[in-house]
Amino acid sequence: MTSSYDAIIAGGGPAGSSAAIHLSRRGARVLLAEQKKFPRPKLCGEFISPECALHFERLGVKDQMLAARPATLAETIFYSQNGSKVCVPSSWFGSSGVALGLSRAEMDERLLRRAAEAGADVLEDTQVTDLLFERGMVQGVRVKTGSRITTYQSSITIDATGRTRSLARRLIHAQRNVNLRPPMIAFKAHLENTRVAPQACEIYFYRRGYGGLSTIENGLSNLCFIAAARDVRLCASDAERVMREVVWQNRRAHFTLAGARACSKWLAVSLEGFGRHDVAPAEGLLVIGDAASFIDPFTGSGMLMALESGELAATAIADYLTGESHSLANLRSEYSVAYHRFFDSRLNVCSLIRKAAFVPGLAGLAIRFFSASDQIRRRLARATRGRGVKRSLSPNV
Repeated sequence: MTSSYDAIIAGGGPAGSSAAIHLSRRGARVLLAEQKKFPRPKLCGEFISPECALHFERLGVKDQMLAARPATLAETIFYSQNGSKVCVPSSWFGSSGVALGLSRAEMDERLLRRAAEAGADVLEDTQVTDLLFERGMVQGVRVKTGSRITTYQSSITIDATGRTRSLARRLIHAQRNVNLRPPMIAFKAHLENTRVAPQACEIYFYRRGYGGLSTIENGLSNLCFIAAARDVRLCASDAERVMREVVWQNRRAHFTLAGARACSKWLAVSLEGFGRHDVAPAEGLLVIGDAASFIDPFTGSGMLMALESGELAATAIADYLTGESHSLANLRSEYSVAYHRFFDSRLNVCSLIRKAAFVPGLAGLAIRFFSASDQIRRRLARATRGRGVKRSLSPNV
């Protein structure tokens, strides 16, 4: 373990591990600091879209992911509150033709171990407590492992801490809700005895929220749903009561979940909203994954954006380290431009769809409209994915 690196990454989720693997394979000295000890549960829809298969292959973890025996998901079915539905086949996305259902405990563990295998120094149970500055630029971090405080230097630091954005927040004095909506609460648990359709991810819309249910490994189902904070308070913040009194407003959700039983602890987290943030808030600091943009879970593309943004940042940093970007200011600008070029269109589309997602009447109208045309539905579904990062890569990646 050294005290000086080419890049330091805070956060060992899909975005952080992706960046660490790509950078390490290109010869960079990388430190990856993760606050938790893996494997660990994580609040997530646990839906891996078909496009991720190509990323897993490039990262060298495809066989490891398949060894976890994930569930295969051939379609996503959207249900309005009154029971009308529309289907989006997984075959519309990616060469594999199927999505996967795999717990974050399994997926993240395999990605993190691959990062260490690729050459990154990986620290678990380690929290990045401070950013180090020199002449106004981020030049490293201070971390805490147990009771030990250690300082590491690097010209580039990556915030991959997810929705908490724990590093980027240190540079921002005033936060605002980007969606201008009341706060929301997300819940997640693994369930037994659901009636989810075989090989399907089911999305349920209800008043002021929506949720998703799909099969994961070992025959379990993952339920992840969002509810308005005021509805959660009315249910005394009891996750199962929220499920019964809020999620079950959707007829299909009531049917699939009526006999289900939680076999894991319920996880809960507050959501400020969706949308994008500054992806390069200071020279020497880049932001990836959910810390950069939190895309709406109903799109099923959150995991894809995490892997894509990790690769995009790694490509930009590798160019900087080889002298193609001549300064940190250039790196900051080039990464920002590339990020917006690849992700803005899908984020804009999702912001429009979101207006209907939280209103049952509008969601029902949208479902009936898109069920009438496969062509329109396919175009809209593809618009939530964008054109991908692969085009930005140099031939030797």
